[in-house]
Amino acid sequence: MDLNLLVALDVLLDEGSVTGAAERLHLSGPAMSRTLGRIRKALGDPVLVRSGRNMVPTPRALAIRAEVHELVERARALFSADDLDPSELTGSFTLQAEEGTVAVLAGPLLERVAREAPELTLRFLGEGPRDTHLLRRDTVDLEIGVIDEHPETRTEPLLEDRFISVVRPGHPLAGRQVTLDEWAGAIQLVNTRRGRLSGPLDEILADRGRSRRLAGTVPTVSTVLLIVQETDLMGFAAERLHRRLVDRLGLVQVPVPFEPPPLHLSMGWHTRYDADPAHAWLRRCVREVLDDIVDPLESRSGTEGT
Repeated sequence: MDLNLLVALDVLLDEGSVTGAAERLHLSGPAMSRTLGRIRKALGDPVLVRSGRNMVPTPRALAIRAEVHELVERARALFSADDLDPSELTGSFTLQAEEGTVAVLAGPLLERVAREAPELTLRFLGEGPRDTHLLRRDTVDLEIGVIDEHPETRTEPLLEDRFISVVRPGHPLAGRQVTLDEWAGAIQLVNTRRGRLSGPLDEILADRGRSRRLAGTVPTVSTVLLIVQETDLMGFAAERLHRRLVDRLGLVQVPVPFEPPPLHLSMGWHTRYDADPAHAWLRRCVREVLDDIVDPLESRSGTEGT
């Protein structure tokens, strides 16, 4: 069997398109169609079938997609030299992170990758309302955020941070120290991808016999900050990670009148990529870019709801 068919099958299942696969493999459309024909014959399965204007994978193709991709990545790692030249990398990496993290990290990271690996493309995905375990399904190469431990994934601490509360200029609490009652009495807006109405700060307040005035929740930090900019609501952000967003929008920090719990931002990946030189290079880029853009306040090591 021609093992190059595995590479072609991997790209076809990733793109879901003969045209897209041809572009990634630098083949003509007819050549890619012939390759798909050979794959169909070898597997005894259509692999991709037309549904309206699109191509969709067959049940057999869905069942073997992760295994095919793992085989291809293992082969690449086997034949890759330790002294990786990023300029020779092609294809794409898919990263998943909360929208506020993407807003801060994506620009500098995209510029660095464009310089060092001009034929490589980065795809950023946002976080959904539920955990989809995309790392283990191998549809995401690198996740950045608060990552649950799992035997099949590796994590590396990136940043230790903490919540800050922010308001628009001219807000009654802007620019001064506030009491616990004043802070808890401010109408607040929080971000949580799961729509939770309470979080770590509420637990601390409850221990002190207080509760806060919650106007509502939205899915992302960026949305919170944009709403706060035009209202009298108080919002929240990560002090170091989101500092540039807060400053860009001209928002004012209101000191939280108690010590908020720490936030731990990490990056995670599937164990199959531990020794992959290209993936290790991507992780190094993320680590170094993040070190350059956050305020150097404390030590390293993110975030979920306030």
